[in-house]
Amino acid sequence: MIRPTKHKTPRRPAPKKPSSNQKDPVGVYCRVRPLGVEDEECCIEVISNTTIQLHAPDGLKANRNGEFKETQYSFKKVFCIKTSQMELFQDVAKPLVDDLIHSKNGLLFTYGVTGSGKTFTMTGSPGQGGLLPRSLDMIFNSVGPYQAKRFVLKTDDKNGMEVQNQVDALLERQKRENQPTVVPKTPSRQRLDPEFADMINPEEACRADGVDEDSSYSVFVSYIEIYNNYIYDLLEEAPYDPIKPKWNGGGTPQRQPNQEFIPPQSKLLREDQNHNMYVAGCTEVEVKSTEEAFEVFWRGQKKRRIANTQLNRESSRSHSVFIIKLAQAPLDADGDNILQDKNQVSVSQLCLVDLAGSERTSRTRAEGNRLREAGNINQSLMTLRTCIEVLRENQMCGTNKMVPYRDSKVTHLFKNYFDGEGKVRMVVCVNPKADDYEETMLVMRFAEMTQEVEVARPVDRPICGLAAGRRQKNQAFKDELSRRLEERGGPVNTESTQSVMHQLLQNLPPLPASEITDPHDDITLPRLIEVLEKRHKIRQMMTQEYNRAADMLKSMLQELDSSLVSKENLIQDQRGQLGEKDKTLHSQKTEIDRLEKKSKMLEYKIEILQKTTNIYEDDKRTLQQELESREQRLQREQTEKRRMEQRMQGMVQDTKNKWEKECVSSLEEGLSVVQDTKHKWEKECVSSLEEEGLSVVQDTKHKWEKECERRVCAKQLEMQNKLWVKDEKLKQLKAIVTESKTPSDLRPAPDKPQRPSRERDRVPAKRSASPSPVPTGPPVRAVHRRSHSAGGERWVDHKPSSNVELDTVMQPILGSNAIKVSAPSEKALAKCDKYMLTHQDVASDGEIQTKLIKGEVFKTRGGGQAVQFTDIETLRQELPTGPSRKRRSSEGNTAQGGDRMEGDWTDVETRCSMAVEMRAGSNLGPGYQHHGHQKRRKP
Repeated sequence: MIRPTKHKTPRRPAPKKPSSNQKDPVGVYCRVRPLGVEDEECCIEVISNTTIQLHAPDGLKANRNGEFKETQYSFKKVFCIKTSQMELFQDVAKPLVDDLIHSKNGLLFTYGVTGSGKTFTMTGSPGQGGLLPRSLDMIFNSVGPYQAKRFVLKTDDKNGMEVQNQVDALLERQKRENQPTVVPKTPSRQRLDPEFADMINPEEACRADGVDEDSSYSVFVSYIEIYNNYIYDLLEEAPYDPIKPKWNGGGTPQRQPNQEFIPPQSKLLREDQNHNMYVAGCTEVEVKSTEEAFEVFWRGQKKRRIANTQLNRESSRSHSVFIIKLAQAPLDADGDNILQDKNQVSVSQLCLVDLAGSERTSRTRAEGNRLREAGNINQSLMTLRTCIEVLRENQMCGTNKMVPYRDSKVTHLFKNYFDGEGKVRMVVCVNPKADDYEETMLVMRFAEMTQEVEVARPVDRPICGLAAGRRQKNQAFKDELSRRLEERGGPVNTESTQSVMHQLLQNLPPLPASEITDPHDDITLPRLIEVLEKRHKIRQMMTQEYNRAADMLKSMLQELDSSLVSKENLIQDQRGQLGEKDKTLHSQKTEIDRLEKKSKMLEYKIEILQKTTNIYEDDKRTLQQELESREQRLQREQTEKRRMEQRMQGMVQDTKNKWEKECVSSLEEGLSVVQDTKHKWEKECVSSLEEEGLSVVQDTKHKWEKECERRVCAKQLEMQNKLWVKDEKLKQLKAIVTESKTPSDLRPAPDKPQRPSRERDRVPAKRSASPSPVPTGPPVRAVHRRSHSAGGERWVDHKPSSNVELDTVMQPILGSNAIKVSAPSEKALAKCDKYMLTHQDVASDGEIQTKLIKGEVFKTRGGGQAVQFTDIETLRQELPTGPSRKRRSSEGNTAQGGDRMEGDWTDVETRCSMAVEMRAGSNLGPGYQHHGHQKRRKP
């Protein structure tokens, strides 16, 4: 019997952390089996305890150069040929069994080529037990003394666990014992099944540490196989025919004559309420010892499909899954019975999977059913490989591809383990013979890829909140009660009481012979009376002793009752005090939480206020700097303004005198030209009269007189226009000088004098290609061009992304509420009432010319918006290094004819003065534009 370990105070449940933060890679181990023949060629070499190396066999060249390619593969641990089953179990399966006892799930499966030793690794042989029997032995060595009675914990059909009381469990046990066995005992066989005692030596037994003594355990086992992608229950009870087996040697059902054969029913996979996969309707057997569990396993092992192939005499034709389910239920506060709450029952399971080996039909030469089985085996293993590849890709590349678990029953059953419901470990079994080199290389690649997959670490499950050591205290109480009863002479138990009564009855004097044959017999009756009196005395003594013992027992019971009542009262008082303290602690905790929240809120407010203060201080410093800069700029502007006023006054006077002289000289030159032309024409007329006659002379005279009058009128009109333009410039310069004294917004607009023109007296002629400085009609807008962007309207600034930013002085100002877009937007038009399109192109002289096309936005009848273009502004840059074409054309005209035309005042000085005049606040007319092109003359 295993002595219970010393109880420990249960640890508090750790807070559940997200599984994504704690991940462990899949543990992959490699085991190399020995060669069947010593002289056989070997292709595997164990380099270290974590690395193996593959050598290409002599008949196979790995590359085109004819050299042998050697590849190395690393594992968590490599087990060589001399590794025992015990060493393999200590490193691979023992940690999973320890997690199973501590309510964590685990998955262990063997993988490899057919004939590589997977079944031997999992099951073993007599004297060399594999991972499965050793796992069972460790489980029962650890939880054996703490097992619950049979049927107290009972599985339901939904992958859950039910709790029954002792009476229902007893009735269930009696019912099962009275039922006739469904499966009759099989006759004696030539080959006996191996016993568990032959599998493991007693010296190799091991147990887990830290088993919870305050819980009761029940172990359930189930055994299934996946054959041709169908799930079958190997523990399902069915009638057994000792003469004709249910399955023949080919693995196919065999019918009996005149009897209908019922094939085994395949099972379905279901998902429970916790989203865990399970086999619906699978038989789960409760076992109480290692021998019983191994017997159940061997009963299902005999039903598993195996067949003889070219590569393996006993080749597994299906994947087998042995499921060990451990139910752990806490004891009640007294430590006697299990808590009748199924929510407190913790269920963990360990799946031991023996995968069928992959094989090539070219080597096995399988046909018929064997070929179909091999195809299904390879297909399921390929699905497992695909799932591992997708998991690895999702974790390494950050993708979220769907893992095809449902393509195979094997991967669908164990989907939860790869999603983080337990540890996953794999034992790769390899055969070092050269014939399996190519298949072994594929297995190695799959194992290397599997090691890169990480599985979320399972979290610790919460434990019961009752006091620790309940079972040990209950046992100590029973021992103390028995000891006190022995000291006071009372009955310890029922068996001792019955033995004492039997001894007392034997001590009574035997009754003599009471047969009277003679009526005068005086000996028999007195002797009988004497014996009866002795027996009566002994009976009285026994009655007195019984009464004395009863009184003593009664007094003892009264004492126990009184002590129990006092203890109960004490417990009630302690509970009351504990409740008051709990209330106090709860109130204090609530107050602490409130104060912590208040403190956090105040800290948050302080932080916000600090940030706000810093922002305000930064704004204050910025505004102060801006104010200082603006004051300095204002002082500079005022100084510049005063200097500009003085300069402008002098320029106005100089310009006025200069323009008056120019006007007088221009008039004198015009009159002299007219007189010269008149004399010339008269001379021509006289010569013509002499040559052609009087009639021709008269016609020519009238013709030249009309031409002279027309030219004189044109020259007079031109002079008047020049005088009008100069008067306007003088008025503007005067306004610029005096505008600091009178605000521009309060100054009344002066009456603009009408420019003299002869266009009103005659029908307008065809417009010249060179625009006139005076507008021919009323302007579109009655305000200055710049007022569109300086007003209170909201603008849509449509500026294509290909525009080039030009650092020019003249820039449009649209305000801070303008909406900037790079493409026409209906939403932007709906919010604004002005629109401006910026267009750039290259002029003939190679400079960039910017056009600002302005318009008004209005709503249409259909509910949309439309734009009506009303104005165009042109911004253009020119280099001041050489004379422009306009300057050269004006100079040429002056040199040739001596007439000073309108294009002459486009020189640098005049353009600079115009730039000063065109600033904000100028009274220049809205339609006025200055063009430097020479006006075309009529012939």
